[in-house]
Amino acid sequence: MIALIQTIVMALDIYWWIIIASAIFSWLYAFNVVNSRNQFVGSVGNMLYRLTDPALRPIRRFMPDLGGIDISPIILLLIIFFIRQFLVTTVWSWVVTGG
Repeated sequence: MIALIQTIVMALDIYWWIIIASAIFSWLYAFNVVNSRNQFVGSVGNMLYRLTDPALRPIRRFMPDLGGIDISPIILLLIIFFIRQFLVTTVWSWVVTGG
């Protein structure tokens, strides 16, 4: 059971960094820092979008319109942090102590 918790925590940590990379890439793309006509840049952006959009879409649906500011990645990072901390503190101690 501990191995399962560690695997889930690692997957959450990897997804955490994917969300941060996606947010940074969207800023770079919006401010024309990266070449939008480059095929590699387009494929990286498409990959990051496909990895993060399914998790961000439900959050964006409930968020009010804040103009050009999208805070849904921050909310998703907070949700991931809560799940990770819950697994590490509560579930881990429950598994180690035997309930």
